[in-house]
This record gives sequence, C-alpha cells and structure tokens, in this order.
Amino acid sequence: MRHIPSSRTIASFWHATKSSVRKPDSQLVHFTNSNFKILPLDQPIEEEAHDNPTKRRYYPVRIGDLIGGKYQVLGKLGYGLGSTVWLANELRQHPVVLKVFTNDLQNRAEIDVHNHLMKVQSKHPGRDHIRTALDAFSMQGPNGEHHCLVYEPMLESAQDLLRRNPSDISGFNILLGINDKSIIQKFVEAEQEHPTARKDVRGYTVYASRTFDSPSGRSIGEPLLSDFGSAVSGDVEHDEDVQPNVYRAPEIWDLFEGKHLFYGRDPKEGKYMTRAHLADMVALLGPPPVELFKVGKRSTEFFDKDGEWIADIPVPASTSLEELEENLKGYNKEAFLRFMRKMLQWRPEDRQTA
Repeated sequence: MRHIPSSRTIASFWHATKSSVRKPDSQLVHFTNSNFKILPLDQPIEEEAHDNPTKRRYYPVRIGDLIGGKYQVLGKLGYGLGSTVWLANELRQHPVVLKVFTNDLQNRAEIDVHNHLMKVQSKHPGRDHIRTALDAFSMQGPNGEHHCLVYEPMLESAQDLLRRNPSDISGFNILLGINDKSIIQKFVEAEQEHPTARKDVRGYTVYASRTFDSPSGRSIGEPLLSDFGSAVSGDVEHDEDVQPNVYRAPEIWDLFEGKHLFYGRDPKEGKYMTRAHLADMVALLGPPPVELFKVGKRSTEFFDKDGEWIADIPVPASTSLEELEENLKGYNKEAFLRFMRKMLQWRPEDRQTA
C-alpha cells in the first residue's frame, strides 16, 4: 500500500508523472464502437444536475483517456456532488478505480482523512475493513486543479445489494470487495460492444454510469467502509458543523418516517443554513433555556439576552411531533413519540443516554 501524499506532494507527483509515464499503445484498451445512444440535451443526467455550466466543476474525463499519465479510463461507475468515479487500468494492466474530484476544493477534507489513515498504525480487526487509497495525485483541468484518489475496484455498495434484498440497514458507504476478477473484464467488454449512452454539453461529455454484473456467492468479497468526505477527527473538540446538512440528528426519525424532522432550508437563501435549522427546532421545541445562551459561541446571532429570536428570518409556525408523525396510530404512536422526546431536549444532560 503506497502512502497518500500531501497536497504539495500530490501536485509534484502529477507534474512528474505527466511528463515521464506513457502507456505503450499495445497495452491500451481500444474503444472503437461509435454506436452509442446520444442522450437529449434538455434532460440533465448524473453530475450534470449538480453543475453550473459556467463553473465547470467536474474534470472532463472521457472513456479511453489516460489520467495521471498511467491510468486508462475504461468506463464510468458513478458520480456524486463532488466527484465522478471511473474504472481504469494501471500501467501494468492492474484494474483500479479513480475518484476524480471537482475543482472547488470541497474534497480537501477527504484527502486529509486518507493521509491520516495511512499514518495510523493499528492492530484493531476493523482496520482491514476501511478502504484506503493506493495512490493520489492532482491534475490541471480546463477550469482549475482536480485531485484524484486511486482505489482497488469494489462491487456495489451494501445499500444497492440490500435494495435487491430488502433490510432495515443503511449501507451507502459500505462497499463490497471483488473476488471474481472476471466481473471487471465483462464490464470492459460490455463497454466495447455496447458503448455507454452519453451526450456532449458544451464540450463536456456526460456519460450514463454502468454497473458491474450482479454478484453472487463467492464473487462477493469482504465489506469495506468508504467515503470519508465528511469525516472529522475524534481527537480534538469540534464546535463547527461536523455532519452533512441532510444527515443531522435525530437520524432515527429519518429512518422511520422517510423524511427529515428539520430541513433547515433558509427562506431567503433557498438552501440549508444554520439559522433556518435552528428556527425549525424552535418551532417544534420552543425557545432553548436562557442558560444555554451563555455557553453558545454564536448565540448572539440568533437570540437576544432575554432569549427572544432576532435572526433575519422568521421562526416557522409552531408545530408538534403529533402533527409531523404520519405512520403510526394509537399506542404505537404514543410510545414512539415518547421515545423521540427523550432525545429532543435542548440541554444535553436532559437527553436519554445509551
């Protein structure tokens, strides 16, 4: 396993690699079939839905390209708000996965976490079930610098597997290993024989993602925990937002109701903001105890010294858990809401403990 470089080392690595490593043509996979479906321009797909055409956040990866001077792109596996993911071949025909980040630096935290993980010396049995990168580099795109992490190929997430075999477990960040490498070869052959649907948007090719064949039996390897874009260190105290906006407490409500209890969508800005999240909480729970204002670092942004709301948006109309809960009736509803109220307390010492 190779060390993941720091951002400065990554940049140096890229410039050196770009100029010195070239893959012999005999080792390249050729994609000559042009019989692919052209998708309509008026229907945004995949990462296109997350991008402003004037910002061009995503790196323009194309199937068949060499990335980082030694990784040939074989097909698209997926996308997210901050990256696209591709199957590729390394110089010596070793299959890898490339996670190519957007140029707005929101991926910096994930690279820092991987740097940290590579330094951790641990004999904990769970260490072998954390996905770590094989390589890392950066490259210059038409609209800025893009970081890239290189991984061993994995199957679908556990959540995708559970979607075909329903369960109450959520596993979007748990990936399954590949024991049967013929799955990768079949993916490449499928891309050569039946090229992925795509479209050209102002010079940027948007591909539809392709999945590996459905795994079964011994072809499924060990599960690995992945995707550390929102991870933070537990060794220091945090007073900033440490969870993705849409995955805030109480998570049990989201799992049970299939919707958020607090959306935090700001009526003026049209997006999630802390003040809107806090206003949602006040509408449900009432104002927080005055003693909390004395220890809150940002209290004066939202409340005056008497506990009156002063933020520049209104508190929504008062509501209740009884109004918001929609799946239960009678005793079951009463019991669930009693359980929820044990967690929904302003003061930490009033909340139910594990």
